Amino acid sequence: MNAPATPVHRRRRAIRREQLSDEVAGHLRAAIMSGTLLPGTFIRLDETAAALSVSITPVREALRTLRGEGMVLLEPHRGHVVAPLSRRDIEDIFWLQATIAKELAAAAADRITEDDIAELERLNHELAATVDAGEAEAIAAAEFQFHRSLNHTTGRIKLAWFLLHVARYMPPLIYAADPQWGAEAVDNHRQLIAALRRRDVGEVVRLTERQFSDGARRLTERLEETGIWS
Repeated sequence: MNAPATPVHRRRRAIRREQLSDEVAGHLRAAIMSGTLLPGTFIRLDETAAALSVSITPVREALRTLRGEGMVLLEPHRGHVVAPLSRRDIEDIFWLQATIAKELAAAAADRITEDDIAELERLNHELAATVDAGEAEAIAAAEFQFHRSLNHTTGRIKLAWFLLHVARYMPPLIYAADPQWGAEAVDNHRQLIAALRRRDVGEVVRLTERQFSDGARRLTERLEETGIWS
């Protein structure tokens, strides 16, 4: 027996609502991870919806997602509150990302082609241009595209998918807004591309590890400044 088809207009509404929910969750996740929303802060449905110019429904769905991730807690009769975030949480998040990324980097060094390397060089030139322009959102997008392209050269799509989902916990704009970080990212990529061209797996892995150790240090320092662990 065939299930009844969902009308196209209803499917579109469902997809749009899901996209809004994901966007709201991403916004709140970044605010929590950057210390903009500190542990113990209540997230009000109406205030958040008004601030993001959305209805309450995607905010409610986003909070349900974040509750499943352990980022917020639901207190009966009071609402959703930001959960505690420890130094160990930060260490674990970056350890997991680095572990997956290093495996992908080693695979890339084994499989990458000259065309792939040319594409990485092009993307790094784009990143350098956005860093010079100082546009944080463009920098974050260009950095994402570089690593997305690199990970796709590995042929290990499922592992790259896991890395993408762990990377949701990195607040990209706190990095992209720092000109020093941007310049260092471009330089790291240049060295990485050179190591990939030489098929130097050890150097590729080392440069990948450096990105994540630096990211963990910067985020930890940022959170310390907020007084989150005082």
